[in-house]
Amino acid sequence: MSESKSAELPDASVLKRFEVAKLLGKGAYGIVWKVREKETGRMFALKRCFDAFQNSTDAQRTFREIVFLQELNGHENIVRLMNVMKADSSQDLYVIFDYMESDLQKAIAANLLQPIHVEYVTYQILKALKYIHSGGVLHRDLKPANVLLNSNCHVRVCDFGLARTVLPYTAQTAGTRRDSRSSESEAHPLLTDYVATRWYRAPELLLGSTIYSEGVDMWSVGCILGEMVAGKPILRGRSTMDQLQKVVELTGKPSEQDLRPITTTSQYARSMLENLGNVRQMPSSGVLFLLKLPQQAKTLTLNLLKFNPERRPSAELALQDIFLEKFFLQEAEPVCDKVIRMPIADVTKLKASDYRDQIFTMIGQRRRMAQEEAATLARRGGRQSLRRSSSRYSDASTTSVREGPQLPWSHEGGAAAPPSSPK
Repeated sequence: MSESKSAELPDASVLKRFEVAKLLGKGAYGIVWKVREKETGRMFALKRCFDAFQNSTDAQRTFREIVFLQELNGHENIVRLMNVMKADSSQDLYVIFDYMESDLQKAIAANLLQPIHVEYVTYQILKALKYIHSGGVLHRDLKPANVLLNSNCHVRVCDFGLARTVLPYTAQTAGTRRDSRSSESEAHPLLTDYVATRWYRAPELLLGSTIYSEGVDMWSVGCILGEMVAGKPILRGRSTMDQLQKVVELTGKPSEQDLRPITTTSQYARSMLENLGNVRQMPSSGVLFLLKLPQQAKTLTLNLLKFNPERRPSAELALQDIFLEKFFLQEAEPVCDKVIRMPIADVTKLKASDYRDQIFTMIGQRRRMAQEEAATLARRGGRQSLRRSSSRYSDASTTSVREGPQLPWSHEGGAAAPPSSPK
């Protein structure tokens, strides 16, 4: 392996199946390796999630993310969940994903993106959102670091830790089609200081609105599109109030009609809304990037960055924008064939160990399904062997990926990563 012997390694049970090729990163919440599956030789990203089951709240979030990844598996622009494995520590969890070389944040920092890359990345993010939203799910945490990227400019959206279903799970809604908004009964952190992700938060989330729609994700796409062109975040607020001020500098003072869809019970939020009236629309450093944009890109960006969420285009409509006409192909932009719901209601709180058991029950069921499908293929003379198929509970590797414009990344030892500066 390429890392030093002092680097932290996965548990021995994991190393029986995988060989560590490279340490990709480590933080407070987990550690990620690039690994090679010994049986097949395929490369994967292996993540150890620290304290995934430390308490009921963390366990519920872990459970929800696994459910979303499992239900959305198979779309070419959504990260593939390949397997989940137990850790020696009952509080941790191993999650295995298809390996992606880097992410959009690193590509922007390395100044690698040409206009054609910006268009193609935007197209793929919107294609993923069309699928996610059609399944009744909001991502709620789109940002460049959560957009994985390969050297062929292939995109996969990741990190569904904050995702939610559009309708809360109830007996009354269990058999109905989704509403256009989310009004979840969960405890939403009103006016929280969101650190980096604050820069991609829609104004209704900054204001702690209890009702919101797919528009929160569309706002984030506008921020990402602007950042790809400008080379840096375009709305870099230092606090929630400062973020809102920068938003209004861009959008102008919201009208009463613009504020109508934003529902909040916070007195502080109401005070902030009143103070927004004192903010002047002006060419601050955060909005001067618009001068660099060609007209077509400018039009789409400003449409996505409307203060009123009801005036932002849907992912499906944005895909048809003239800015993306080189890539728009409706038959290649599928919708989810079902409305995704949590098998356990969000208002129901289980013990951490119960969520853990539920996850591995689901994984076991998927693994058995994969084995049965592989056995059927084998009987029909299929090429996929039973043994290889059953090594992962879900395999979407047959999905075709359209070839995109190449990014100028360096390659060393089979591992790709963006250089510190473009070639």
